[in-house]
Amino acid sequence: MNSINNIEYLNQIINRTASPLKFEEIDQFQVAYVVKKEDVHHLLSVLKSEGWKQLSYLSAIDWIDENKFEVVYILFNWEKPVYIQIRTKIDRENPIMDSILPIFPGAKYYEREAHEFFGIKFPGNPDYEKQLILEGWDDIPPLRKDFDPKSYSDRKFPKRDYPQDYSKKDPKNNRLEKREARKARATSLRTKGGVER
Repeated sequence: MNSINNIEYLNQIINRTASPLKFEEIDQFQVAYVVKKEDVHHLLSVLKSEGWKQLSYLSAIDWIDENKFEVVYILFNWEKPVYIQIRTKIDRENPIMDSILPIFPGAKYYEREAHEFFGIKFPGNPDYEKQLILEGWDDIPPLRKDFDPKSYSDRKFPKRDYPQDYSKKDPKNNRLEKREARKARATSLRTKGGVER
């Protein structure tokens, strides 16, 4: 079955399982569906039973102007090679998305990472609040668009004065000349007197 037929087959599954709010064919091997939050779990279960057994990724996007997070699940089917993105938007002020551990046990660490970097809660995952990467982090989650890395850095690390200029300058552009000389030598070795080998 070619990838176009795979996408048509997939559209049939999605349309009989949920009412997608949006469909996007990214390319012949990847499609995206935006669905309601309440449709996500049932849809992921159906897709898994239809062969999309690999959860390749789970993350989020911060749409700060909409006051929403978009949770993104990416699934893959080895027999019908099409990546599927299932996306849904949740409230940014109280970001809660039920865990998909009963469907994809490997989601445990993805959910922990999404909690750590965006602050999304995943009830049903007993470990989602355990720190995974940002050991000892004590600020708002760093991938939220209202996180200010400069103010965090100013608070956490002492300011340093650098009395000297440590940047190496090349006023005569010697590096460019050296690069051109290396390129000419490589060309001469490859062509052996102007004849391409």
